[in-house]
Amino acid sequence: MKTLGALRKHDGFTIVDMVATIALIGTISAISIPQVIDVVDRMRLGMSERDVERELQFARLKSVATQRVMRVRFDCPSTGKIRVVELLGTPTAPEANDADAVLARCNDKTYPYSPTGADKSRLTRPNNDGPVRTVYAGTTFSAKQTLEFWPNGTVHTACQAACGSAPQIGTVTLTLTRKGVSKNIQVNGLGKIRMDR
Repeated sequence: MKTLGALRKHDGFTIVDMVATIALIGTISAISIPQVIDVVDRMRLGMSERDVERELQFARLKSVATQRVMRVRFDCPSTGKIRVVELLGTPTAPEANDADAVLARCNDKTYPYSPTGADKSRLTRPNNDGPVRTVYAGTTFSAKQTLEFWPNGTVHTACQAACGSAPQIGTVTLTLTRKGVSKNIQVNGLGKIRMDR
């Protein structure tokens, strides 16, 4: 039978054991935490890219369904925000409020979003505007262009004032950047939207 003194020699950890364990945990943490942060930042950029792609798809589908021209505006009303708005006027002669420089068009108080689309009156345009969406904080649009989706599903450049015609585009690349990492979304004139993988 062992004595109480013999048992006490083997109970617990020594200070040296605890300091070595804490040092090992600290070293592993110092190596892995920056990589985990980098992975999280890349995931957030990917989520922002998917949010923008969904807004582009929403604009295209809304245009076809309502037979109205829809515009996708970036940094609307401020950096990192995106909004799908119904074109006021015509593609070759839009109203002055539809110019990119006019931020009031992005204001959801002045031009409210109705999730039910209750207002279908032809006299009260616009009644197909989407909500203002925000991408993840720190994500910016470093390459952007306001796009028009027409009822036939095609994509065109947005006319800012009186234009002869709004030409169908070739391929436009929208670039989202977050902490030095970029992702692209390509939109062609036929309305096909493709994201980076």
